[in-house]
Amino acid sequence: MLCGALYIFFRQVFCMKKEHLEVLLEDIKSKFDLVLEGHDALRHELQETRQELNEKIDMNSFAIKGLEKRIDGVEDNLTKKIDAVAADLTAHRADTEVHRGYKVCEG
Repeated sequence: MLCGALYIFFRQVFCMKKEHLEVLLEDIKSKFDLVLEGHDALRHELQETRQELNEKIDMNSFAIKGLEKRIDGVEDNLTKKIDAVAADLTAHRADTEVHRGYKVCEG
């Protein structure tokens, strides 16, 4: 009888430990699921941020190309104007040197 009672007692203790272990495992699983949900949310947020940044980079690249074209145009215009001023100055010097007593000196 004592042996049967000990068997029942140990079986009850084992069952309680098994139930306790199951509760702990369920708690660990739920916490692990929360961590996975957090990682999924972070991954989604990172993907959205990457997409937004790529769009902004594309827009900025387009704007920079437009600015490069405008700068090239300004450079061409300034080169033409400088060449025109140089030609006018050369013509003015030649005209001034034609008059008596005037000599244009560089320096």
